[in-house]
Amino acid sequence: MMFGIKGSKCTLVIRGLILWVLLTNILVVLYCMTNPTQVKIRGSQEDTCPLSVAKLRKQNGTTPAQSTTSQSDQCSPTVDIMFMKTHKTASSTVLNMLFRFGEKHKLKFAFPDGRNDFFYPSPFLCSQVKDYRPGECFNIVCNHMRFDRREVAKLLPPDAVYITILRDPVDLFESSFRYYHRAVPLTWRISGEDKLAEFLDDPQSFYSPESFNSFYLKNLLFFDFGFDNNLEADDPRVMRDIHNLAKQFDLVLIAEYFEESLILLKDTLCWTMEDILYFKLNARKRSSVSQLTPELRAKARQWNGADWRLYQHFNATFWARVEAFGRERMKEEVKELRRRNAEMKAICIQDGGAVEAQKIQDTRFLPWQPVGESSILGYNMKKNILPKFRTVCEKMLTPEIQYLSDMGVSLWLTRLWGWLKDTIFII
Repeated sequence: MMFGIKGSKCTLVIRGLILWVLLTNILVVLYCMTNPTQVKIRGSQEDTCPLSVAKLRKQNGTTPAQSTTSQSDQCSPTVDIMFMKTHKTASSTVLNMLFRFGEKHKLKFAFPDGRNDFFYPSPFLCSQVKDYRPGECFNIVCNHMRFDRREVAKLLPPDAVYITILRDPVDLFESSFRYYHRAVPLTWRISGEDKLAEFLDDPQSFYSPESFNSFYLKNLLFFDFGFDNNLEADDPRVMRDIHNLAKQFDLVLIAEYFEESLILLKDTLCWTMEDILYFKLNARKRSSVSQLTPELRAKARQWNGADWRLYQHFNATFWARVEAFGRERMKEEVKELRRRNAEMKAICIQDGGAVEAQKIQDTRFLPWQPVGESSILGYNMKKNILPKFRTVCEKMLTPEIQYLSDMGVSLWLTRLWGWLKDTIFII
């Protein structure tokens, strides 16, 4: 009898693994099918966006507006923006602001085709942009990609502002591991209930740089920026890459100081307080967050050493920006941002806060969930909202996938993957 029970459990596990391997192979095939035809760019012989813009402005006798680095009565909002959307860094919340700002000003987005990212984890290419033609200009590039500055620069005017966001690599690693571990075959053989702790006790036993989706497990920030995520922290190439990145971005936000980051963003782009109002999107429920001991945090920091050096560098430059902005001025603006956000929360959100996925009443506000669980929180919108607030409430509460669909982006591959993970991967 006991043998029969054990045999049935083993069969269920084997069936689950077979389904998961099959699902992975299907996804690989789909990724290959949707790899866009690569457009050959011949350097200076081809007309890129900056060249075409320069020619047009020369013909019209105009000069490009300068990027604004301080708030003033004379400045006008920056509309040409590259936001490098990193993983697990509150970037979805920033993305929602960019979507709203772009719609408000009728800006032109460079969007992917068939999915919500630019063929990630492959390096970004202009040809991955929907309906891309050499020389065509866009205002905003903001979907997930593996960054390549030279390719991105072909899409934007020369005075575009480049922005990104970082998060403490220990917390980012914990979030990435919990969110993606079912999509990383390397983790499947980790036994025990606390897979994260077991991984950190001996990461080399569960990690191989060549394995499928392994980049989610080591120096994910470095990988997102197009660098080698397997470099050790003391490798001289790490600091070289960090200094090169510092030359490419005008502002680096820090997730742990999100409100201060948004005030610097507002100041840099000459935006208004209204433009940076937000509700926290894509947040996890507290029970799904692993509480790491100081020892495990130290191990995670060492394992993600390149990311830690990256974070340290830009955390220092961030606070230098805050000092230049003014501590008292920052304190007052953060206070005003919190007041305005609280007002919008009272106007828009039913019961005052986020709820678990199964309690979300309208599928328009149901966030994307990781494989095999429903740990991402969402919102219910109040039913009796004054007409003047209804549209902005809807937009502020709309997750990325639904917002992209509302803007006309084809997401057939993303939706197919969502259907597969939600209906087939049930172990």
